[in-house]
Amino acid sequence: MIVCSCNVISDHDIRNAVKSADELPRNPKQVYGCLGCSAECGRCARTIKTIIDEALGPCARACQAGCQHGHHHGTAPARAIDDDLQSRFALAAC
Repeated sequence: MIVCSCNVISDHDIRNAVKSADELPRNPKQVYGCLGCSAECGRCARTIKTIIDEALGPCARACQAGCQHGHHHGTAPARAIDDDLQSRFALAAC
């Protein structure tokens, strides 16, 4: 399914980016970076975040010690970026 019509990004593209990225993307901006594009209208940001969370499974909120994603350093910066992205595109999603 096409999630981002501006950049023609599918749900499979997003899942593959999450699984294959060296630095685990935790927000839409990071996924766009992995895919070599950037947000245009922002309407897809919530859907991309949902797909990221599904792809990460139990590690979506925060990685625990021993987790396969544990080499990443916390989620506070990613959460701040995600909050900023959501506030910038809040009206676009209405």
